[in-house]
Amino acid sequence: METFLIKALQLVVALIILVTVHEFGHYIFARIFGIRVNRFYLFFNPGFSLLKYDPMKGTLMLMSKDDTHAWKTFRVGKAHTPRPDGKPTWRDTVYGLGWLPLGGYCDIAGMVDETKSSKDLAAEPQDWEFRSKAAWKRLLVMVAGVLFNFLLAIAIYIGIALHWGDRVVPYEAIAEGMDFSEPMKEAGFRDGDIILTLNGRPIDARDISNGWDFIQPGAEIAVLRGHKDTVTVRTTDRLLEQLVEANQAYMSPRVPVYIDEVMNGEGAAHAGLLAGDRIIRVGNDTTPSLTEFFPALQAVKGTTVPMAVVRDGRTVDIPVEVNDGGKIGIMLRPANKIYPVTEVDYNFFQAIPRGWKNGTDQLGTYVSSLRLMFTKEGAKSVGGFGTLGSLFPTQWSWYSFWQITAFLSVILAFMNIIPIPALDGGYTLFLLVEIITRRKPSERFIEIANMIGMGFLLLLLVYANLNDIYRLVLK
Repeated sequence: METFLIKALQLVVALIILVTVHEFGHYIFARIFGIRVNRFYLFFNPGFSLLKYDPMKGTLMLMSKDDTHAWKTFRVGKAHTPRPDGKPTWRDTVYGLGWLPLGGYCDIAGMVDETKSSKDLAAEPQDWEFRSKAAWKRLLVMVAGVLFNFLLAIAIYIGIALHWGDRVVPYEAIAEGMDFSEPMKEAGFRDGDIILTLNGRPIDARDISNGWDFIQPGAEIAVLRGHKDTVTVRTTDRLLEQLVEANQAYMSPRVPVYIDEVMNGEGAAHAGLLAGDRIIRVGNDTTPSLTEFFPALQAVKGTTVPMAVVRDGRTVDIPVEVNDGGKIGIMLRPANKIYPVTEVDYNFFQAIPRGWKNGTDQLGTYVSSLRLMFTKEGAKSVGGFGTLGSLFPTQWSWYSFWQITAFLSVILAFMNIIPIPALDGGYTLFLLVEIITRRKPSERFIEIANMIGMGFLLLLLVYANLNDIYRLVLK
Protein backbone atom coordinates (compact mmCIF):
# COMPACT_ATOMS: atom_id res chain seq x y z
CA MET A 1 0.00 0.00 0.00
CA GLU A 2 2.82 2.40 0.85
CA THR A 3 4.47 1.70 -2.51
CA PHE A 4 1.21 2.44 -4.33
CA LEU A 5 0.75 5.73 -2.45
CA ILE A 6 4.29 6.89 -3.22
CA LYS A 7 3.87 6.14 -6.92
CA ALA A 8 0.41 7.76 -6.98
CA LEU A 9 1.68 10.89 -5.20
CA GLN A 10 4.53 11.29 -7.69
CA LEU A 11 2.13 10.89 -10.61
CA VAL A 12 -0.33 13.45 -9.21
CA VAL A 13 2.42 16.01 -8.52
CA ALA A 14 3.80 15.49 -12.03
CA LEU A 15 0.33 15.94 -13.56
CA ILE A 16 -0.22 19.14 -11.56
CA ILE A 17 3.02 20.59 -12.95
CA LEU A 18 2.42 19.44 -16.52
CA VAL A 19 -1.22 20.50 -16.77
CA THR A 20 -0.62 23.88 -15.10
CA VAL A 21 2.25 24.72 -17.45
CA HIS A 22 0.30 23.56 -20.51
CA GLU A 23 -2.80 25.61 -19.71
CA PHE A 24 -0.69 28.60 -18.66
CA GLY A 25 0.76 28.61 -22.18
CA HIS A 26 -2.72 29.09 -23.63
CA TYR A 27 -3.57 31.62 -20.92
CA ILE A 28 -0.56 33.86 -21.28
CA PHE A 29 -0.77 34.07 -25.09
CA ALA A 30 -4.50 34.81 -24.88
CA ARG A 31 -3.72 37.62 -22.45
CA ILE A 32 -0.92 38.93 -24.69
CA PHE A 33 -3.39 39.26 -27.58
CA GLY A 34 -6.10 40.86 -25.44
CA ILE A 35 -8.38 37.82 -25.30
CA ARG A 36 -10.46 37.30 -22.19
CA VAL A 37 -10.04 34.00 -20.34
CA ASN A 38 -13.22 33.09 -18.47
CA ARG A 39 -11.82 30.20 -16.41
CA PHE A 40 -8.43 28.64 -15.73
CA TYR A 41 -8.77 25.17 -14.21
CA LEU A 42 -6.39 22.52 -12.99
CA PHE A 43 -8.24 19.20 -13.43
CA PHE A 44 -11.85 18.94 -14.60
CA ASN A 45 -14.83 19.89 -12.46
CA PRO A 46 -18.00 18.07 -13.58
CA GLY A 47 -20.68 18.78 -10.98
CA PHE A 48 -18.55 20.77 -8.57
CA SER A 49 -15.17 22.39 -7.94
CA LEU A 50 -12.87 21.74 -4.99
CA LEU A 51 -11.66 25.35 -5.06
CA LYS A 52 -12.79 28.40 -6.97
CA TYR A 53 -11.15 31.82 -6.71
CA ASP A 54 -12.91 34.79 -8.30
CA PRO A 55 -10.64 37.86 -8.09
CA MET A 56 -13.34 40.11 -9.56
CA LYS A 57 -15.65 39.30 -6.63
CA GLY A 58 -12.79 38.83 -4.17
CA THR A 59 -14.09 35.41 -3.03
CA LEU A 60 -12.65 31.94 -2.49
CA MET A 61 -15.21 29.12 -2.60
CA LEU A 62 -14.75 25.58 -1.28
CA MET A 63 -16.74 22.67 -2.75
CA SER A 64 -18.76 24.96 -5.01
CA LYS A 65 -21.51 23.74 -7.34
CA ASP A 66 -21.78 27.03 -9.21
CA ASP A 67 -21.01 30.71 -8.78
CA THR A 68 -23.47 31.12 -5.91
CA HIS A 69 -23.61 27.79 -4.05
CA ALA A 70 -20.66 26.47 -2.08
CA TRP A 71 -19.92 24.62 1.14
CA LYS A 72 -17.86 27.58 2.36
CA THR A 73 -17.17 31.02 0.90
CA PHE A 74 -14.36 33.29 2.13
CA ARG A 75 -13.80 36.96 1.44
CA VAL A 76 -10.15 37.22 0.33
CA GLY A 77 -10.14 40.68 -1.22
CA LYS A 78 -12.32 43.57 -2.24
CA ALA A 79 -14.73 43.38 -5.16
CA HIS A 80 -13.78 45.01 -8.45
CA THR A 81 -15.63 46.23 -11.50
CA PRO A 82 -14.64 45.53 -15.13
CA ARG A 83 -12.55 48.13 -16.91
CA PRO A 84 -14.63 50.87 -18.55
CA ASP A 85 -12.92 50.30 -21.91
CA GLY A 86 -13.87 46.60 -21.85
CA LYS A 87 -10.28 45.33 -22.04
CA PRO A 88 -9.85 42.05 -20.13
CA THR A 89 -7.54 41.73 -17.14
CA TRP A 90 -6.40 38.83 -15.00
CA ARG A 91 -9.33 39.53 -12.66
CA ASP A 92 -11.80 38.54 -15.39
CA THR A 93 -10.64 34.94 -14.99
CA VAL A 94 -12.00 32.51 -12.39
CA TYR A 95 -9.21 30.22 -11.20
CA GLY A 96 -10.24 26.77 -10.01
CA LEU A 97 -9.25 23.27 -8.93
CA GLY A 98 -11.40 20.40 -10.17
CA TRP A 99 -11.65 16.92 -8.71
CA LEU A 100 -11.16 14.78 -11.84
CA PRO A 101 -7.40 14.55 -12.61
CA LEU A 102 -7.67 13.92 -16.35
CA GLY A 103 -6.17 17.23 -17.41
CA GLY A 104 -7.30 20.80 -17.16
CA TYR A 105 -8.71 23.58 -19.30
CA CYS A 106 -8.47 27.23 -20.16
CA ASP A 107 -11.93 28.59 -21.05
CA ILE A 108 -11.11 31.20 -23.68
CA ALA A 109 -13.91 33.63 -24.58
CA GLY A 110 -15.27 33.27 -28.12
CA MET A 111 -13.87 29.80 -28.77
CA VAL A 112 -15.75 26.54 -29.33
CA ASP A 113 -14.22 23.98 -26.96
CA GLU A 114 -15.22 21.44 -24.29
CA THR A 115 -16.87 24.26 -22.29
CA LYS A 116 -18.89 25.97 -25.07
CA SER A 117 -20.93 25.03 -28.14
CA SER A 118 -21.68 27.07 -31.25
CA LYS A 119 -24.98 28.19 -29.65
CA ASP A 120 -23.01 29.93 -26.91
CA LEU A 121 -21.38 32.10 -29.58
CA ALA A 122 -24.59 33.30 -31.21
CA ALA A 123 -24.09 36.89 -30.03
CA GLU A 124 -22.16 39.48 -32.01
CA PRO A 125 -18.36 38.88 -31.74
CA GLN A 126 -16.55 41.18 -29.32
CA ASP A 127 -13.05 42.60 -29.74
CA TRP A 128 -11.83 40.65 -26.72
CA GLU A 129 -12.97 37.26 -28.05
CA PHE A 130 -10.82 34.56 -29.58
CA ARG A 131 -12.89 34.44 -32.79
CA SER A 132 -12.32 38.16 -33.41
CA LYS A 133 -8.53 37.88 -33.58
CA ALA A 134 -6.37 37.30 -36.67
CA ALA A 135 -5.77 33.67 -37.59
CA TRP A 136 -2.05 33.85 -36.79
CA LYS A 137 -2.82 35.10 -33.27
CA ARG A 138 -5.32 32.30 -32.71
CA LEU A 139 -2.74 29.83 -34.01
CA LEU A 140 -0.15 31.01 -31.48
CA VAL A 141 -2.70 30.75 -28.66
CA MET A 142 -3.42 27.13 -29.63
CA VAL A 143 0.19 25.95 -30.00
CA ALA A 144 1.34 27.76 -26.85
CA GLY A 145 0.37 24.87 -24.56
CA VAL A 146 2.43 22.40 -26.58
CA LEU A 147 5.31 24.87 -26.79
CA PHE A 148 5.31 25.44 -23.02
CA ASN A 149 5.32 21.70 -22.31
CA PHE A 150 8.31 21.17 -24.57
CA LEU A 151 10.13 24.15 -23.06
CA LEU A 152 9.34 22.77 -19.60
CA ALA A 153 11.00 19.48 -20.56
CA ILE A 154 14.07 21.34 -21.82
CA ALA A 155 14.19 23.42 -18.61
CA ILE A 156 13.98 20.27 -16.47
CA TYR A 157 16.75 18.56 -18.43
CA ILE A 158 18.89 21.69 -18.07
CA GLY A 159 18.25 21.65 -14.30
CA ILE A 160 19.14 17.96 -14.08
CA ALA A 161 22.39 18.50 -15.96
CA LEU A 162 23.26 21.50 -13.77
CA HIS A 163 22.39 19.86 -10.43
CA TRP A 164 23.31 16.21 -10.94
CA GLY A 165 25.40 16.18 -14.10
CA ASP A 166 25.80 12.80 -15.76
CA ARG A 167 26.77 9.65 -13.86
CA VAL A 168 27.04 6.75 -16.29
CA VAL A 169 28.87 3.45 -16.69
CA PRO A 170 30.34 3.15 -20.21
CA TYR A 171 29.04 0.04 -22.00
CA GLU A 172 32.55 -1.26 -22.65
CA ALA A 173 33.34 -1.00 -18.91
CA ILE A 174 30.59 -3.48 -17.96
CA ALA A 175 33.04 -6.36 -17.67
CA GLU A 176 30.40 -9.09 -17.32
CA GLY A 177 28.43 -7.78 -20.28
CA MET A 178 24.67 -7.64 -20.58
CA ASP A 179 21.71 -9.94 -20.07
CA PHE A 180 19.31 -10.01 -23.03
CA SER A 181 15.62 -10.81 -23.40
CA GLU A 182 14.50 -13.72 -25.58
CA PRO A 183 13.72 -11.53 -28.65
CA MET A 184 17.23 -10.05 -28.40
CA LYS A 185 18.74 -13.53 -28.20
CA GLU A 186 16.75 -14.56 -31.26
CA ALA A 187 18.25 -11.54 -33.03
CA GLY A 188 21.76 -12.90 -32.28
CA PHE A 189 22.81 -11.53 -28.89
CA ARG A 190 24.13 -13.76 -26.08
CA ASP A 191 24.12 -13.18 -22.34
CA GLY A 192 27.53 -11.79 -21.39
CA ASP A 193 28.07 -9.87 -24.63
CA ILE A 194 29.88 -6.57 -24.01
CA ILE A 195 28.56 -3.72 -26.19
CA LEU A 196 31.36 -2.06 -28.19
CA THR A 197 29.99 0.03 -31.05
CA LEU A 198 26.68 0.98 -32.68
CA ASN A 199 26.60 1.25 -36.47
CA GLY A 200 30.37 1.48 -36.52
CA ARG A 201 30.70 4.35 -34.04
CA PRO A 202 31.63 4.45 -30.34
CA ILE A 203 28.66 4.76 -27.98
CA ASP A 204 28.25 7.65 -25.56
CA ALA A 205 26.49 6.15 -22.55
CA ARG A 206 25.07 9.61 -21.76
CA ASP A 207 23.01 9.61 -24.96
CA ILE A 208 19.42 8.78 -23.96
CA SER A 209 18.54 7.76 -27.52
CA ASN A 210 20.92 4.78 -27.41
CA GLY A 211 18.28 2.40 -26.16
CA TRP A 212 16.03 3.16 -29.12
CA ASP A 213 18.89 3.08 -31.63
CA PHE A 214 19.98 -0.38 -30.45
CA ILE A 215 16.72 -2.01 -31.52
CA GLN A 216 16.10 -0.27 -34.84
CA PRO A 217 15.71 -2.61 -37.84
CA GLY A 218 19.09 -3.18 -39.45
CA ALA A 219 21.13 -1.68 -36.59
CA GLU A 220 24.63 -3.17 -36.41
CA ILE A 221 26.03 -3.66 -32.90
CA ALA A 222 29.57 -4.91 -32.38
CA VAL A 223 29.97 -6.94 -29.18
CA LEU A 224 32.82 -8.67 -27.40
CA ARG A 225 31.78 -12.29 -26.83
CA GLY A 226 33.49 -14.57 -24.34
CA HIS A 227 35.99 -11.77 -23.59
CA LYS A 228 37.86 -12.65 -26.79
CA ASP A 229 35.81 -12.61 -30.01
CA THR A 230 34.33 -9.51 -31.65
CA VAL A 231 30.96 -10.29 -33.23
CA THR A 232 28.61 -8.00 -35.14
CA VAL A 233 24.89 -8.49 -34.58
CA ARG A 234 22.42 -7.07 -37.10
CA THR A 235 18.94 -6.55 -35.67
CA THR A 236 15.94 -7.97 -37.50
CA ASP A 237 12.95 -6.08 -38.92
CA ARG A 238 10.62 -7.86 -36.48
CA LEU A 239 12.65 -7.14 -33.35
CA LEU A 240 10.67 -4.07 -32.29
CA GLU A 241 7.31 -5.84 -32.48
CA GLN A 242 8.72 -8.88 -30.66
CA LEU A 243 10.05 -6.72 -27.82
CA VAL A 244 6.72 -4.93 -27.43
CA GLU A 245 4.91 -8.27 -27.35
CA ALA A 246 7.36 -9.68 -24.77
CA ASN A 247 6.80 -6.56 -22.60
CA GLN A 248 10.17 -6.80 -20.85
CA ALA A 249 13.45 -4.94 -20.69
CA TYR A 250 15.46 -5.88 -23.76
CA MET A 251 18.80 -5.81 -21.97
CA SER A 252 20.28 -5.05 -18.57
CA PRO A 253 23.82 -5.04 -17.10
CA ARG A 254 25.09 -8.28 -15.60
CA VAL A 255 26.21 -7.58 -12.03
CA PRO A 256 28.98 -9.70 -10.40
CA VAL A 257 28.17 -11.23 -7.01
CA TYR A 258 30.10 -8.99 -4.60
CA ILE A 259 29.21 -8.93 -0.91
CA ASP A 260 28.64 -5.40 0.36
CA GLU A 261 27.55 -6.32 3.90
CA VAL A 262 27.24 -9.51 5.96
CA MET A 263 24.21 -9.88 8.26
CA ASN A 264 24.90 -11.16 11.77
CA GLY A 265 23.53 -14.56 12.72
CA GLU A 266 23.02 -15.77 9.13
CA GLY A 267 24.76 -18.44 7.07
CA ALA A 268 27.30 -16.08 5.49
CA ALA A 269 28.42 -14.73 8.88
CA HIS A 270 28.74 -18.23 10.35
CA ALA A 271 30.84 -19.31 7.36
CA GLY A 272 33.20 -16.32 7.69
CA LEU A 273 32.27 -14.54 4.46
CA LEU A 274 33.42 -10.89 4.39
CA ALA A 275 32.41 -7.65 2.74
CA GLY A 276 34.31 -7.40 -0.56
CA ASP A 277 34.24 -11.16 -1.25
CA ARG A 278 33.09 -12.20 -4.72
CA ILE A 279 31.13 -15.47 -5.03
CA ILE A 280 31.90 -17.16 -8.36
CA ARG A 281 30.45 -20.62 -7.73
CA VAL A 282 27.62 -22.14 -5.68
CA GLY A 283 27.99 -25.91 -5.46
CA ASN A 284 28.54 -27.04 -9.04
CA ASP A 285 26.99 -23.91 -10.61
CA THR A 286 29.26 -21.06 -11.71
CA THR A 287 27.86 -17.64 -10.81
CA PRO A 288 29.57 -14.91 -12.85
CA SER A 289 26.58 -12.63 -12.18
CA LEU A 290 23.41 -12.29 -10.15
CA THR A 291 21.51 -13.85 -13.06
CA GLU A 292 23.05 -17.23 -12.23
CA PHE A 293 23.48 -16.63 -8.49
CA PHE A 294 19.83 -16.45 -7.43
CA PRO A 295 18.69 -19.63 -9.22
CA ALA A 296 21.77 -21.44 -7.88
CA LEU A 297 20.80 -20.53 -4.30
CA GLN A 298 17.22 -21.65 -4.84
CA ALA A 299 18.45 -25.00 -6.11
CA VAL A 300 20.32 -25.71 -2.85
CA LYS A 301 18.07 -24.00 -0.28
CA GLY A 302 17.92 -25.70 3.09
CA THR A 303 21.42 -27.19 2.71
CA THR A 304 25.05 -26.34 3.38
CA VAL A 305 26.93 -26.02 0.10
CA PRO A 306 30.56 -25.16 -0.85
CA MET A 307 30.94 -21.75 -2.47
CA ALA A 308 33.97 -20.55 -4.42
CA VAL A 309 34.91 -17.08 -3.15
CA VAL A 310 37.52 -14.69 -4.55
CA ARG A 311 39.26 -12.83 -1.70
CA ASP A 312 42.40 -10.70 -2.04
CA GLY A 313 43.12 -12.24 -5.45
CA ARG A 314 42.85 -15.85 -4.21
CA THR A 315 40.00 -18.30 -4.71
CA VAL A 316 38.90 -20.30 -1.67
CA ASP A 317 36.09 -22.83 -1.14
CA ILE A 318 33.90 -22.11 1.90
CA PRO A 319 30.90 -24.19 3.02
CA VAL A 320 27.89 -21.87 3.53
CA GLU A 321 24.49 -22.66 5.00
CA VAL A 322 21.58 -21.64 2.70
CA ASN A 323 18.30 -21.19 4.57
CA ASP A 324 14.91 -22.53 3.46
CA GLY A 325 14.18 -19.28 1.64
CA GLY A 326 17.32 -19.54 -0.51
CA LYS A 327 19.16 -16.80 1.43
CA ILE A 328 22.57 -16.66 3.06
CA GLY A 329 22.30 -13.27 4.83
CA ILE A 330 24.24 -10.80 2.67
CA MET A 331 23.68 -7.37 1.14
CA LEU A 332 24.85 -7.28 -2.46
CA ARG A 333 27.04 -4.55 -3.88
CA PRO A 334 25.22 -2.48 -6.53
CA ALA A 335 26.55 -2.08 -10.07
CA ASN A 336 27.61 1.54 -9.57
CA LYS A 337 29.97 0.43 -6.78
CA ILE A 338 31.51 -2.28 -8.97
CA TYR A 339 31.88 -0.81 -12.43
CA PRO A 340 33.75 2.48 -13.05
CA VAL A 341 31.34 5.40 -13.19
CA THR A 342 32.07 8.28 -15.57
CA GLU A 343 31.11 11.57 -13.92
CA VAL A 344 30.49 14.71 -15.97
CA ASP A 345 29.56 17.99 -14.30
CA TYR A 346 28.17 20.99 -16.17
CA ASN A 347 28.18 24.70 -15.45
CA PHE A 348 25.14 26.79 -16.41
CA PHE A 349 26.29 27.48 -19.96
CA GLN A 350 27.22 23.84 -20.55
CA ALA A 351 23.93 22.60 -19.06
CA ILE A 352 21.84 24.51 -21.63
CA PRO A 353 23.03 22.60 -24.75
CA ARG A 354 23.03 19.36 -22.73
CA GLY A 355 19.43 19.88 -21.68
CA TRP A 356 18.42 20.86 -25.22
CA LYS A 357 20.01 17.69 -26.63
CA ASN A 358 18.30 15.47 -24.08
CA GLY A 359 14.93 17.06 -24.77
CA THR A 360 15.17 16.88 -28.56
CA ASP A 361 16.56 13.33 -28.44
CA GLN A 362 13.69 12.26 -26.20
CA LEU A 363 11.17 13.85 -28.55
CA GLY A 364 12.73 12.21 -31.61
CA THR A 365 12.80 8.82 -29.91
CA TYR A 366 9.19 9.07 -28.81
CA VAL A 367 7.93 10.20 -32.22
CA SER A 368 9.82 7.36 -33.91
CA SER A 369 8.35 4.80 -31.51
CA LEU A 370 4.74 5.85 -32.15
CA ARG A 371 4.53 3.69 -35.25
CA LEU A 372 4.45 0.70 -32.91
CA MET A 373 1.00 1.81 -31.70
CA PHE A 374 -0.38 0.83 -35.09
CA THR A 375 0.75 -2.78 -34.74
CA LYS A 376 -1.17 -5.53 -32.96
CA GLU A 377 1.51 -5.85 -30.30
CA GLY A 378 1.75 -2.09 -29.84
CA ALA A 379 -2.01 -1.71 -29.34
CA LYS A 380 -1.87 -4.29 -26.55
CA SER A 381 0.89 -2.33 -24.79
CA VAL A 382 -1.05 0.96 -24.63
CA GLY A 383 -1.55 1.88 -20.98
CA GLY A 384 -3.40 4.40 -18.86
CA PHE A 385 -2.81 5.89 -15.44
CA GLY A 386 -1.53 2.60 -14.03
CA THR A 387 1.17 2.48 -16.69
CA LEU A 388 2.12 6.10 -16.03
CA GLY A 389 2.29 5.49 -12.29
CA SER A 390 4.48 2.42 -12.79
CA LEU A 391 7.15 4.63 -14.38
CA PHE A 392 7.91 6.18 -10.99
CA PRO A 393 10.15 4.46 -8.40
CA THR A 394 8.80 2.89 -5.21
CA GLN A 395 10.78 5.37 -3.10
CA TRP A 396 10.77 9.11 -3.62
CA SER A 397 13.77 10.21 -5.66
CA TRP A 398 13.93 13.77 -6.93
CA TYR A 399 16.31 12.74 -9.71
CA SER A 400 13.93 10.04 -10.97
CA PHE A 401 10.90 12.28 -10.45
CA TRP A 402 12.28 15.06 -12.61
CA GLN A 403 13.56 12.65 -15.28
CA ILE A 404 10.12 11.05 -15.62
CA THR A 405 8.29 14.39 -15.43
CA ALA A 406 10.43 15.73 -18.28
CA PHE A 407 9.70 12.60 -20.31
CA LEU A 408 5.94 12.93 -19.67
CA SER A 409 6.12 16.60 -20.64
CA VAL A 410 7.60 15.60 -24.00
CA ILE A 411 4.82 13.03 -24.46
CA LEU A 412 2.11 15.56 -23.51
CA ALA A 413 3.53 18.12 -25.93
CA PHE A 414 3.58 15.73 -28.86
CA MET A 415 0.28 13.98 -28.14
CA ASN A 416 -1.50 17.35 -27.97
CA ILE A 417 -0.21 18.47 -31.35
CA ILE A 418 -1.56 15.37 -33.14
CA PRO A 419 -4.32 16.71 -35.47
CA ILE A 420 -7.28 15.12 -33.67
CA PRO A 421 -10.30 17.39 -33.08
CA ALA A 422 -10.66 18.39 -29.41
CA LEU A 423 -6.86 18.40 -29.06
CA ASP A 424 -4.69 21.45 -29.68
CA GLY A 425 -3.52 19.76 -32.88
CA GLY A 426 -7.07 19.64 -34.23
CA TYR A 427 -7.56 23.39 -33.71
CA THR A 428 -4.13 24.00 -35.18
CA LEU A 429 -5.05 22.04 -38.32
CA PHE A 430 -8.26 24.05 -38.77
CA LEU A 431 -6.34 27.31 -38.36
CA LEU A 432 -3.66 26.28 -40.86
CA VAL A 433 -6.40 25.43 -43.38
CA GLU A 434 -7.96 28.83 -42.70
CA ILE A 435 -4.65 30.62 -43.23
CA ILE A 436 -4.01 28.78 -46.50
CA THR A 437 -7.55 28.92 -47.96
CA ARG A 438 -8.58 32.20 -46.30
CA ARG A 439 -11.86 30.48 -45.39
CA LYS A 440 -12.81 30.15 -41.75
CA PRO A 441 -14.59 26.93 -40.68
CA SER A 442 -17.96 27.54 -39.06
CA GLU A 443 -18.35 27.22 -35.29
CA ARG A 444 -20.89 24.44 -35.90
CA PHE A 445 -18.40 22.44 -37.97
CA ILE A 446 -15.75 22.80 -35.25
CA GLU A 447 -18.31 21.79 -32.60
CA ILE A 448 -19.21 18.57 -34.45
CA ALA A 449 -15.55 17.77 -35.13
CA ASN A 450 -14.75 18.30 -31.45
CA MET A 451 -17.56 15.97 -30.40
CA ILE A 452 -16.21 13.24 -32.67
CA GLY A 453 -12.66 13.83 -31.47
CA MET A 454 -13.70 13.84 -27.82
CA GLY A 455 -15.59 10.58 -28.30
CA PHE A 456 -12.50 8.99 -29.85
CA LEU A 457 -10.28 10.23 -27.01
CA LEU A 458 -12.67 8.93 -24.34
CA LEU A 459 -12.73 5.50 -26.02
CA LEU A 460 -8.93 5.53 -26.16
CA LEU A 461 -8.77 6.49 -22.47
CA VAL A 462 -11.13 3.66 -21.50
CA TYR A 463 -9.20 1.16 -23.66
CA ALA A 464 -5.83 2.19 -22.18
CA ASN A 465 -7.03 1.86 -18.58
CA LEU A 466 -8.78 -1.45 -19.29
CA ASN A 467 -5.42 -2.66 -20.61
CA ASP A 468 -3.89 -1.72 -17.25
CA ILE A 469 -6.59 -3.61 -15.38
CA TYR A 470 -6.17 -6.66 -17.63
CA ARG A 471 -2.41 -6.73 -17.09
CA LEU A 472 -2.80 -6.24 -13.33
CA VAL A 473 -5.62 -8.70 -12.65
CA LEU A 474 -5.48 -11.34 -15.36
CA LYS A 475 -1.80 -11.40 -16.28
